[in-house]
Amino acid sequence: MALNSSSVFLMLSSLLVSFLVLNVSTADGSWKAVLKSEGHPIKDLKDPKVQEIGKFAVNEHNKEAKTNLVYKSVIKGEVFLDISGTYYRLTILATNNDKYVADVIDRPLERLRKLVSFKKISV
Repeated sequence: MALNSSSVFLMLSSLLVSFLVLNVSTADGSWKAVLKSEGHPIKDLKDPKVQEIGKFAVNEHNKEAKTNLVYKSVIKGEVFLDISGTYYRLTILATNNDKYVADVIDRPLERLRKLVSFKKISV
């Protein structure tokens, strides 16, 4: 069976649309699978990149929850590496010495940084 040009175009278009849909659908969802994998402890919590991610998490949470938490420091962290970027799980010390766990996606090539989760740790 010979394929004519319209059949080839339709097949390639379908493949492209499928790829784009899958890529977009995993842009925010793939982090769940990555975070279930084993992360690597962040050794240098004072690293400027880690501090930047921690401040970003608090600032984004403040915007979303309309709160006024003040970032103090990152006191613990894990990094999860994926082909699409880096996922951070940080324990952050904020206002009144309250502790929070934040999950942040960082994909510099896509110019994407997103706060996925921000939860207060009960003591």
